[in-house]
Order: sequence, then structure tokens, then C-alpha cells
Amino acid sequence: MKILVVDDEIMLIGLLELMLSDYEVIGATNGREAVEKYKEWRPDMVLMDIMMPLMDGIEATREILKMDRNAKVLAVTAYANGKNKEIMEAGALEIIEKPFTRELLGNTIKKYLKRAPDKLRSGYCVGY
Repeated sequence: MKILVVDDEIMLIGLLELMLSDYEVIGATNGREAVEKYKEWRPDMVLMDIMMPLMDGIEATREILKMDRNAKVLAVTAYANGKNKEIMEAGALEIIEKPFTRELLGNTIKKYLKRAPDKLRSGYCVGY
């Protein structure tokens, strides 16, 4: 299974790659790059930050869902409060707020993906 991780913090992408080691993971650092990588790679799920340069996660989510109405996008953000309604209207399935635990991330992914691993690599908590 493939997951596209979209965040302007490169270190967070690296940490999520470790946490999601049971998946094939690719990263993107802005919404525009996420749309391009989605076109090429067709992941099973997208973990989308909201606040990013060039194209924010809300617009990127809209563009991805225009390409693929069955795309599964989870918003992962530290700044959800003012953008909750917008990201959900854009088509995100759910919002995971930073900081989050590996258990929360794993359970949320499993909720939307079939054949998801039973657990993620242990020992990580993600947040700012």
C-alpha cells in the first residue's frame, strides 16, 4: 500500500516515513508537488498538511479529488482550528491534529484502508 505524505517540514516527512515503514511512502513539500506526485504515483492514501507554500493543503485536496473522486485524504495539521470546515468541504475524510500518537495515526489509517498493517513502528509521537 502506498501513502503520500505532504508537509512543508522535511523532518516530519522523514519521521512519518519511519512510522509508516510497513507502507511504501513518498513525500511532497507543498500542495503543487503533492498534486503532481498523486498523478504519477496514485497512492492509496494522502496525509495532507494544510498550511504550506505554493499551494495549500485545501487547494491540493480539491485538485486531487478532481483527478480521483475516490482519493483518500487525511488532513494532518497543527493549525486545524480555523481551517476545519474548509478542509472537510474540500474533501478530507478526517483531521488529525498535531501532536498525535502513532496509535491515533495507525487507527485512523486502518479505518480507511483495507489490508492496513496492525500496528506502526513503535516509539514515536509527532507534534510541535
